[in-house]
Amino acid sequence: MLPLLTAPQIREADAYTIAHEPITSVDLMERAAKAFTNCFVKHYPDKEQRIAIYCGTGNNGGDGLAIAQLLNGLGYKFLDVKIARFSDKASDDFKVNLKLLKQTGIKTKDIKPGEGIKEDSDIIIDALLGSGLNKPLAGDHKNLVEYLNELHKTVVAVDVPTGFFTEGETDPDAVVLKADLAITFQQPKINFLLPESAAAMDRFEFVDIGIDKDFVESLNSPYQFIEKQDIKDLLKPRHRFSNKGTYGHALIVAGQDKTMGAALLCSAASAYAGAGLTTACVPESGLTALNSYLPEIMAIIRKGDKQPEIGWEQFSAIGIGPGLGKDKPALDLLKNILTNYHKPVVLDADALNLLAKNNSLLKKIPEGSILTPHLKEFDRLFGSHANWWQRLQTCIKKAEEFKIYIVLKNDYTITATPEGMLYFNSTSNAAMATGGMGDVLTGIITSLLAQRYPPEEACIIGAYIHGQTGDELALPHQMNVVLPGKLAQQLPITMAKLMA
Repeated sequence: MLPLLTAPQIREADAYTIAHEPITSVDLMERAAKAFTNCFVKHYPDKEQRIAIYCGTGNNGGDGLAIAQLLNGLGYKFLDVKIARFSDKASDDFKVNLKLLKQTGIKTKDIKPGEGIKEDSDIIIDALLGSGLNKPLAGDHKNLVEYLNELHKTVVAVDVPTGFFTEGETDPDAVVLKADLAITFQQPKINFLLPESAAAMDRFEFVDIGIDKDFVESLNSPYQFIEKQDIKDLLKPRHRFSNKGTYGHALIVAGQDKTMGAALLCSAASAYAGAGLTTACVPESGLTALNSYLPEIMAIIRKGDKQPEIGWEQFSAIGIGPGLGKDKPALDLLKNILTNYHKPVVLDADALNLLAKNNSLLKKIPEGSILTPHLKEFDRLFGSHANWWQRLQTCIKKAEEFKIYIVLKNDYTITATPEGMLYFNSTSNAAMATGGMGDVLTGIITSLLAQRYPPEEACIIGAYIHGQTGDELALPHQMNVVLPGKLAQQLPITMAKLMA
């Protein structure tokens, strides 16, 4: 897992690396500039393009000056280096790199306070301000960024788009230099993984600059980024002499007359993700659809308002909610499960909506259970939030309070644990933004619980393989939409690749 650091922790890790590698701060800056440049060249190989590099006078500006030297050495012919002299201060490393740049013969232009400029380059490299910003841009910086945004040029940010906060609450009215690409150092910044980042960048890539990994681990960041190797380490391949009982019995409680699709998708995902047995508790009207869709799934029938008589504890895991409805029989069924089932439960969709209207039931949720809300369901459960950073803090608080896991669905789906950890998933794509995807995720997580994965692992693996399967379907084939049913069917292939 890749620890995600706050700006003060990043500075601390930089300082530790400089002191203990050992390496000079200027050499570390050059290493960062090389990593940035290698990535930049892959995306923008045309050396005839005109490139303007906007530098501040701090270390981010020093990165920009070092990048200018490297691009010049690689044969980029049209480089225009502009330095925003909005302060009398300049970092020592900036001064060193400015002196080195002048030795190459590249000219620089200073932008003075209140001074207008004209920009006609094809690409802008943004090295004005880096991480650690704690207040919105104002004055000359704001005016410059607003001007550059109006040009609608291709912008590549060095580490962080100017004006964007790397962590903490973001001001929706703050001015940010919008980047087509942010090439960030060592690991993603926490706020890159939240929806507010869409206003600051189209995409990001992170490049290794050799920061001491053991020290980074020692900082014990509660924010972690899931990587492929983590899932390969966690997934358990099937062994000879195992049988259906080895892989548990999942129960999916879902669906009404008009919402059987949710029950079918959720149940199918449970089966395809590997549960030894999957049973769906569905309305009588849905039995034919269930048998036709996937005959491997067994059924428990719900008849009208009558509660089904079920020995709940026979099941290894229960998932409840997709398409269930919010009427009294659905509420009674939820209460029945929370009263009589004492293992972790996966609660999604209408189960979450029922919890939101009957808040006292939150205390009845079995320890280790998993809630899988999207944005609106989360806010209905735990109150409205002004931004996603607030939701992260609520995630931590509520997971600890109720001793549960919260899988907050997002581009980078977030798993909150009772121990105060937040795990950001690294897979998925926009082609998966279609109705029913959440039902499939619920089925996957329930299946993994049934297979006796601990709840934390079920959440982390479930979110990853859900997104990875969508990536394998969409990205190589440039598909604009991936349907949930197709994704469920693809799950065994994705999981086999990861376990190979």
